[in-house]
Amino acid sequence: MKLLESAENYLESILMLKEQKGSVRSIDVARQMGFSKPSVSRAMGLLRENGYIVVDKEGWIELTQSGLAVASAIYERHCLLSRWLTALGVSAEVAAKDACLMEHDISEETFEKLKAHIEKDMGPQNKG
Repeated sequence: MKLLESAENYLESILMLKEQKGSVRSIDVARQMGFSKPSVSRAMGLLRENGYIVVDKEGWIELTQSGLAVASAIYERHCLLSRWLTALGVSAEVAAKDACLMEHDISEETFEKLKAHIEKDMGPQNKG
């Protein structure tokens, strides 16, 4: 099942925040993404209902195995596409924005071929 782009963005943000801060709450996601607390709360409820996250009684968010798989895949795409666009001469800011748009719509087949080509020319990707 293909997730909505917004769900993928939430999962990716949770992963990035977890890597940066070690622990994540809805307020952190709201600040990171620039959304209201009620909007993020609703999204977290949907992600929880669909088995992508768990939230403990103190409000700490953890990605489930399926949530981590989605978040990792999207984050990998984002990093690789941003790096590639920057290497082509696109400014870092525009490359990051464009990578956000591209990461959700590119097929797995195309991404894997692009990844192999980019890594052949530029070397393996370093996340972060």
